[in-house]
Amino acid sequence: MSERRIISRDDAEHVARLAHLRFTEAEMTDCMEKLGSILEYMQELQKIDTTGVAPTTHVLPLTNVFRADEPGETLPRERALANAPAREGGSFKVPRII
Repeated sequence: MSERRIISRDDAEHVARLAHLRFTEAEMTDCMEKLGSILEYMQELQKIDTTGVAPTTHVLPLTNVFRADEPGETLPRERALANAPAREGGSFKVPRII
C-alpha cells in the first residue's frame, strides 16, 4: 500500500485559520492526512474527460415551484397585535438592542 501524500503543515494551518479552527497536534496530523486524501481524489476527478458534458447545478431537471407573488388581503392590525406581549402606538414593542 502506497503512503498517502500529506499536505504541508503550513497549508493545513492556513486552512484552519480560514475556518477559524484550532487543532491539537493529533488533530492537525489527522487534518493534514484527510485534506491530502481529498486533494488526491480531486486530482483523480480532474482526469475524467468531460468534453461535451454540459455544466449542471443539479442532476434532476428541477424548476421553481413557487407561486407568483401577488398582493392579497392583509391581516387587520388589531388581529395581528392580538397576542403581542407588549404594544406601543399600533406596533409590536420590543426591547431595545444596542
